[in-house]
Amino acid sequence: MFVLAAANHDIKFHLMIIVLGGIAAFLPRYIPLRIFTNRDLPEWFNEWMKYVPVCLFTSLVVKGIFITGESYRFALLAHPAQIIAALFVIVIAYLTRSMSMSVVTGLVVVFLASLFL
Repeated sequence: MFVLAAANHDIKFHLMIIVLGGIAAFLPRYIPLRIFTNRDLPEWFNEWMKYVPVCLFTSLVVKGIFITGESYRFALLAHPAQIIAALFVIVIAYLTRSMSMSVVTGLVVVFLASLFL
């Protein structure tokens, strides 16, 4: 049924997908906010939670650089332009502590490195 609806470009199917996607994006953010707003959390939990965004971001970056798309395996030198850009970004982020400068540097270096590699 879903395949047929998508193939016919049924507007109800697309609206249902948009609404369900919105619910799926909203609930994981709303439920913890609702549960933990009125509670005092232990100090160790707050300290631990400071590292979660950094860990998630790092895992996404490492996967994008060192995991190949075809076989989904670790490959040290599969994406040389991205590795070079990551090294530049590490240096710029350390020196400037600026997220926007780091992102722009990464984009520019990936672009230039992919032209030459």
